[in-house]
Amino acid sequence: MFVRSLQDVEATDHFVEWGSGTSHRLLTEKDGMGFTVCHTVVRANTVSLLQYRNHLEACYCIAGEGEVEDMDSNVFRIRVGDIYVLDKHDKHYLRGGLDQDLILVSVFNPPLKGTERHNLNDSTGSAY
Repeated sequence: MFVRSLQDVEATDHFVEWGSGTSHRLLTEKDGMGFTVCHTVVRANTVSLLQYRNHLEACYCIAGEGEVEDMDSNVFRIRVGDIYVLDKHDKHYLRGGLDQDLILVSVFNPPLKGTERHNLNDSTGSAY
């Protein structure tokens, strides 16, 4: 058993500024659990085009609000208690709220190494 805090992660390269927010990679591949758990902050008034080609992701909202939009222009408002699931390596737009950050618990399978970073300057979207 082990315990790891947000502060513990901030002192490592598993605390990632990803362009539109931050990600504390609390559990990663090296921990041997077979999945990753992240505390993810999506800053208010940001929009990011993302895709996980090598991972499936589920995100559970624990604070704030925001939106996720699929490539068919379906927009889903995300609030506390909502989960969204990218079960087909879905390319999507992720938006922070108008007045508040969107705070998520993100779970990845297979696990992340922990140091992956988005490239939000890629017009086709950031993918890893």
